Amino acid sequence: MSQPVGQTKPMQDLIERLDLEKLEENLFRGSSPQNGWQRVFGGLVIAQALIAAQRCVDPDRIVHSLHAYFMRPGDPSIPIVYQVERIRDGSSFTTRRVVAIQHGKAIFSMSASFQVEEPGFDHQVTIPDVPAPETLMGEAEFRAAFLAQAPDTVKKYWGRERPIEIRPTSLTHYMSREKLEPEAHIWVRASGLVPNDRHLQTAILAYLSDMTLLDTSLYAHGTSIFDPELQVASLDHAMWFHRPCRLDDWLLYTQDSPSAAGARGMTRGSIFTRDGRLVASVAQEGLIRKRAND
Repeated sequence: MSQPVGQTKPMQDLIERLDLEKLEENLFRGSSPQNGWQRVFGGLVIAQALIAAQRCVDPDRIVHSLHAYFMRPGDPSIPIVYQVERIRDGSSFTTRRVVAIQHGKAIFSMSASFQVEEPGFDHQVTIPDVPAPETLMGEAEFRAAFLAQAPDTVKKYWGRERPIEIRPTSLTHYMSREKLEPEAHIWVRASGLVPNDRHLQTAILAYLSDMTLLDTSLYAHGTSIFDPELQVASLDHAMWFHRPCRLDDWLLYTQDSPSAAGARGMTRGSIFTRDGRLVASVAQEGLIRKRAND
């Protein structure tokens, strides 16, 4: 397939991977990029599961929340099969359950609720006052300035092109072992054009919602997900979609971690448009465990 004008290869690849193959009614198949990672990125599984659920819902019903559990690491070398269960069809709300399967076992499950859009009460919190994304170091500048001295895991993460560009307002946690406040403000943006399709845009928003959350839960401990002594993995993920959002500009992803205990870290997130509209809220708990000594 030729690459559209204004499109990037990583975003084109993501859009193609969200176009799931239909195997049978309520049954779909997706694939993962072969980028050398040992497991499938959780955000991709969330996004593909949401696409599968949307394919089994009337198009006028828009997802307003999802609640998911990661049960096994995804294997990027083989396809993922998504099985959709039609739980309920009401006059205003529709509920679907999706199970992702590999090697004959469930690796992920998600419940999603869809609603016919309607007017109602409207309020929101205020967007934080942070530096604009144009004033921050871009990924190309970051790679040039810091990657030569960075650990291999950091080089691998930052050294490849991705469908979502991120610009943290602070890079301190990558450069030091200083114990920081467990909060982050990160600008995120699609690296290429996203079609004007509400369901696809929502799925890509879900994809990017899984980025950087676990890292925020480690700030207070002077470490990051790149620490080879840590075992880090998402356990569950919840997301609420408040307002429609086009993905043609920067979004501010604000995050804070209210607790870490029992080898788990919990992080909350809010996603704002540049002009301050709150479009989604996120919560995630993840495993953050010191690896056992050999």
